[in-house]
Amino acid sequence: MSVGVKRVYSSELRAAQARATRRVIVNAAARLFVQEGFGQTTVDAIAEEAGVSRKTVFAAVGGKVELLKLALDWAIAGDDEPIAMSDRPEVGRLRQERDPDALLRGYAHMVTTIGSQVAGLSRALIVAAGIDPEARKLWETWQSQRHFGAQAVVGALAALGGLRDGLEPAEAADLVWVHNDPALYHRLVIERRWAKKHFEEWLYQTLRQQLRP
Repeated sequence: MSVGVKRVYSSELRAAQARATRRVIVNAAARLFVQEGFGQTTVDAIAEEAGVSRKTVFAAVGGKVELLKLALDWAIAGDDEPIAMSDRPEVGRLRQERDPDALLRGYAHMVTTIGSQVAGLSRALIVAAGIDPEARKLWETWQSQRHFGAQAVVGALAALGGLRDGLEPAEAADLVWVHNDPALYHRLVIERRWAKKHFEEWLYQTLRQQLRP
């Protein structure tokens, strides 16, 4: 084996190890943020939960806000692959949909799936936004991203002629934005114990009644 090949292999191995360490740390932080809350969770506690040093936590990810952001990103996506949501297959399938009702049903499924993955962390972020300026910026960015996604869905629906007459796209986007909030999933599924499939069907029917002719 040449020296060049050995160096490439060694570099790939280090990168894989760094990614594995990062994954352990972020998953540990996510558990603690959900169980204990953002304010009560310390970097030392995260390090202990992950089985690493405090220095490793900062070197691998950063402070608490960086950990919360990454935990949210991974929870929304469902994995730690560096692929934007807009480039993921499930979003691509929605873009290709040509039936308005099927589009809304697919969107309701995606919102429900994301809600089930991110509901606890979203509540941690709300609390964090009230006590940390950087967390507040993260919360505001996340709200904007959710609204951007809502606008995209409304735009796709309107392009298919599926938006009811008299409903302005801006108002329609606001309605979708309200309903794609993980807090809604938390209230109905986790607190009121709705079945996940029942929530998804309710969400689809609600969006259909609000948006369709």
